[in-house]
Amino acid sequence: MHSDPRTVLTRPAPEPDATVAYGEHPDQIADLRRPAGSGPPRPLVVVVHGGFWRAEYDRRHTGPLATALAALGYPVAQLEYRRTGQPGGGWPGTLTDVLGGVSALPGLAEVALPGQVTATPPVLVGHSAGGHLALYAAAHAPGAVAGVLALAPVADLAEAYRLDLDAGAVAALLGGGPADVPERYATADPRALVPLRPRTVVIHGTLDQQVPIDLSRNYAAAARAAGTEIRLIELPDCEHFGLIAPDSPAWPQVTDALRSLHEDH
Repeated sequence: MHSDPRTVLTRPAPEPDATVAYGEHPDQIADLRRPAGSGPPRPLVVVVHGGFWRAEYDRRHTGPLATALAALGYPVAQLEYRRTGQPGGGWPGTLTDVLGGVSALPGLAEVALPGQVTATPPVLVGHSAGGHLALYAAAHAPGAVAGVLALAPVADLAEAYRLDLDAGAVAALLGGGPADVPERYATADPRALVPLRPRTVVIHGTLDQQVPIDLSRNYAAAARAAGTEIRLIELPDCEHFGLIAPDSPAWPQVTDALRSLHEDH
């Protein structure tokens, strides 16, 4: 790559078509983008952003991804949630926010974008820490999730803690390590939450420096052994941020995987 792949995090995107609130807190909101074209209403795609659950990163950096998906005809919601470093963020607020948002958004979007969204369970697209949150939501509210596309997810929190990813990000989320708060890991770690009922596709680049691909390999193996319908797609020559950049070589794989999850319902 000649350019810095992180530029996607600061790339501008068009303003959303609407913003809806699923709770009282200013961060319990989602930006909605209406689908291009004039087809029948379709299930919502909920984008769950990453940033290691930290307050410095918000939903805005998923604007290019959400805009590109809307251009392909998907109604899209960019979910926001309270994050570590904010009052109410971390355990359990970050997790309960995502569960509440995922459950409420199809109905809110159906009202805000009339005739374009069905109030049926959405497909979740989560990147990095957002991939963790998407897998968490699908495990705890399987009836509210039609499918999960997890992009470089932090799918094994205990291992991410041991590797000290992003200098203590998992400890900041859960309040300690697996030995300190084992019950929180049992509730929050996707590796412990198999089998997963909603259909799941995981995409991970082999060159990922932020979230090692072994986390996805371990998770997919455990999920498969428990009976989950899961597909792991490994992309050679792909790093962490290319998965959310619509101009990256990885993008066609991302859209193909989303299509496979979305068109069947």
